[in-house]
Amino acid sequence: MPVLTEQPSMGDVLKYEVNPNYTREVVTLLQGMPYPVGSVLGQITASGKYKLATATGTDGAQTATAVLLYAVDATLADATGIVVARGPSIVSRAGLAYDGSVDDGTKITAKIAQLAAVGIIARDGV
Repeated sequence: MPVLTEQPSMGDVLKYEVNPNYTREVVTLLQGMPYPVGSVLGQITASGKYKLATATGTDGAQTATAVLLYAVDATLADATGIVVARGPSIVSRAGLAYDGSVDDGTKITAKIAQLAAVGIIARDGV
């Protein structure tokens, strides 16, 4: 019998939000990649577009400010995505997806602290 593997969904990432009308935003994702559910995003200051929050940089996207709720393919062009952009909200730490430059515990902890600054709390085991 074949084994079916289900892709991660919003329910795997978002565990609580006070009110979707308050916590969510529709944003533009920068072209160049498919963004998975749970992507930790930062906003580029000059354009207002979002991309994976990097460990370092100067374009503004080095600060994590949002979490993507649905997978979006922006490989060929900028695309629209729905994010949780403010709290109070709780996300599953295990459901978050990071940029390749966020590659150790210290950098992940920094991104989680940046999300907490906008009211998005990452928890284990939720």
